[in-house]
Amino acid sequence: MRPNSLALALLGIVAFPNDGHAIGQPRYVANTPSPGSFPVAHGKAAAIVYVDSNDYPGVVRAANDLRADVARVTNCTPSLATSETALRSSTILIGTIGKSSLLDKLIREGKLDTSQIAGKWESFLIQVVPKPLPGMPSALVIAGSDKRGTIYGIYDLSEQIGVSPWYWWADVPVRHNDAVYVKAGKYVEGPPAVKYRGIFLNDEAPALTGWVKEKFGNYNHQFYEKVFELILRMKGNYLWPAMWGNAFNEDDPENPKLADEWGIVMGTSHHEPMLRAQQEWKRHGEGPWDYTRNANFLRAFWADGVRRNKDYESIVTIGMRGDGDMPMARGDANVALLEQIVADQRKIIAEQVNPNVAAVPQIWALYKEVQEYYEKGMRVPDDVTLLWSDDNWGNIRRLPAGEERKRTGGAGIYYHFDYVGGPRNYKWINTNPIPKVWEQMTLAWQYGADRIWIVNVGDLKPMEFPTEFFLHLAWNPQRWPKERIAEYTKLWAEREFGP
Repeated sequence: MRPNSLALALLGIVAFPNDGHAIGQPRYVANTPSPGSFPVAHGKAAAIVYVDSNDYPGVVRAANDLRADVARVTNCTPSLATSETALRSSTILIGTIGKSSLLDKLIREGKLDTSQIAGKWESFLIQVVPKPLPGMPSALVIAGSDKRGTIYGIYDLSEQIGVSPWYWWADVPVRHNDAVYVKAGKYVEGPPAVKYRGIFLNDEAPALTGWVKEKFGNYNHQFYEKVFELILRMKGNYLWPAMWGNAFNEDDPENPKLADEWGIVMGTSHHEPMLRAQQEWKRHGEGPWDYTRNANFLRAFWADGVRRNKDYESIVTIGMRGDGDMPMARGDANVALLEQIVADQRKIIAEQVNPNVAAVPQIWALYKEVQEYYEKGMRVPDDVTLLWSDDNWGNIRRLPAGEERKRTGGAGIYYHFDYVGGPRNYKWINTNPIPKVWEQMTLAWQYGADRIWIVNVGDLKPMEFPTEFFLHLAWNPQRWPKERIAEYTKLWAEREFGP
């Protein structure tokens, strides 16, 4: 992927100094007008926010977040329009290519060139477009190549006007401005360097769990909506949910439905195959968690999991570890057994989700002893992503080499900012400094482990800083060479706490 500064230079766009609002990105928002700029808000009035009612529900929802963000900054709440007849001179036009009739009309008429993002993964452009409609001097267009591309464009503008992704989770104050303008020009982002970029809420009891039960009652959709929004504001798209005492899909049926609507790709951890939480086995399992003795029940249990989630965007974990995140207990025989388990799981996926099983995203997590099975010769089908891991202490154990880099399923990384296990736990303390994170994850990217990056963030709250760095690095590693690591720390601190 081309560095953003180079892309902007080729487009003839000036890269403005960063003031800490949008970390490391060219600044396209100002508080005073300039030639050709668009007024998001000024004179105690805000531009209309337009989004086609036929666009993705997650896009419409995020458009309302933008309205709330403009109000947080300016005390002026934009009105919402879903039909062209309600538009007037100052309009923010939000749309996904192919889902917004007005956006598609501007493209057909040659008033908007989306060739840089069309057909690409999670890409967007933000542009002031002159005379888009009769009687309208200009409009601010936020156009996305797909659902998340549009959502990222919306939240990109929110961050540029001064709303931190952590405004709710860390009570980051929003600085007031009477006026907000977007400068003339075209700003393009995407596609991301890593396809799936996410976090794992883990080791969550007692701290996060106690707080969630006090504030929300349980790990329900009211809680997870806050998590979904945070991930999307940081341009992430993937989540392994809290699982020590909870089951995401069962605890609240709205959880998976809303995750898909919002645009979050769901998965389960390295030892929870086929989209079923460990707690679901504790609640419904019969007989031992042992495929040699209980295969029929396990197959039925797994079939229920993938069938339940077949209409939602998910990544299916395949394979099997011992119950409770432990190794299986049969030594060398595990290789042949695991190969049979994977073959049976893929047969279930083909029967319950898609006969073209290669079209269903799947991962095999090479975590702890499972990597030893790979080194003994075990293999999975080429379309399955190999999820390599660190050693639980931030040192990646192995990366794809040679022919492994040609696999259609690619490779990913499961990383840790928090760990509970032998020989020692570490919770609630940021023990992996970002220079180390940069070194390890940049190496992973250079070696082609760019399909999935997911990081164990523990209780989330103590890990705001490294979590956002991890996701920013996954979005565009070229924006953050080693020389800019200290700058990232400074910019992040300025955005959250002020200069």
